[in-house]
Amino acid sequence: MGARERRGTASERFALGPDPAPIRIGVSSCLLGRAVRWDGAHKRDDLLTDELGPFVEWVPVCPEVELGMGVPRDAIRLVDRDGALRLVAERSGEDHTAAMRAWAKRRLRELAALELCGYVLKAGSPSCGMEGVPVWSARGMPERRGRGAFAAALLDSCEALPVEEATRLHDPRLRENWIERVFAYRRLRSLFGRAWTLRDLVAFHAGHELQLLAHAPARGAALGRLVARGRAKRRGALRAAYERGFMDALRQIATPRRHAHALRRALGRLRARLDVGDRRALRRAIDDYAAGLLPLVVPIALIRHHVARLGVDELGAQFYLEPDPKELMLRNRA
Repeated sequence: MGARERRGTASERFALGPDPAPIRIGVSSCLLGRAVRWDGAHKRDDLLTDELGPFVEWVPVCPEVELGMGVPRDAIRLVDRDGALRLVAERSGEDHTAAMRAWAKRRLRELAALELCGYVLKAGSPSCGMEGVPVWSARGMPERRGRGAFAAALLDSCEALPVEEATRLHDPRLRENWIERVFAYRRLRSLFGRAWTLRDLVAFHAGHELQLLAHAPARGAALGRLVARGRAKRRGALRAAYERGFMDALRQIATPRRHAHALRRALGRLRARLDVGDRRALRRAIDDYAAGLLPLVVPIALIRHHVARLGVDELGAQFYLEPDPKELMLRNRA
């Protein structure tokens, strides 16, 4: 089993529910600064190591090195041979496809035991690229239409796992979405990792109502109907359907319009307990956010202030108000 790197203790501070385990994220080793690339170089990504590192426990994986290719090594590429993608060494022509598939199957079993909550892949890699990896054929110039050999196995075996490429995480909206999914997946695993009841699932879903509203209202409503009819389904089928639907819903990027809808829903639950001035100030903050004049953190902070001041437990239980560590300041830029 590959080594694990621990960075800080913020993940324990932010652990939700009864699960005190660190938040483990799989990552292409070169992104942490390990010199494992074919030419002996690395692709250290400061966003991962410096900004996200304190909140997670990285689980570094380099498919090529762990397969035994060594450093430095003959570079590999994806090659189209009669419609089948093969993983082939550029100079020697050695075909590593079967060996990579067998290794990936074993490695993914090991990673499953670590209960990963997310994965970050190296873009463009013939082993780790999620999409747009160059594919070579007899026609000459490569086409960017492939998926890395290990990435394909990972995505096929872990459909609900939040997976992204490091380069895409430099887009603020994609980064916020992925991080939000990582922490939501952690909560989901914590729920289903113990002896859960239908009442537990009802409470979990209720706690994510506003978050689902901001991402995918129709899918959130469908999940609500699934939970309401939960007694009619077998436990395993209910868990699988909810997990798939929940993570699919959060994969949809939350828009300012949907955020504003969720914020107004929260205001509606506070309205009767706020005086006229506080209602007006909160409504103005929501409208200004919807118009692009304020970041999301401003109306969220106002709602959290009133929730704490008034002791509104129903809203206080909404993960939408703090879906991930506030130290990351993701909503300051939203």
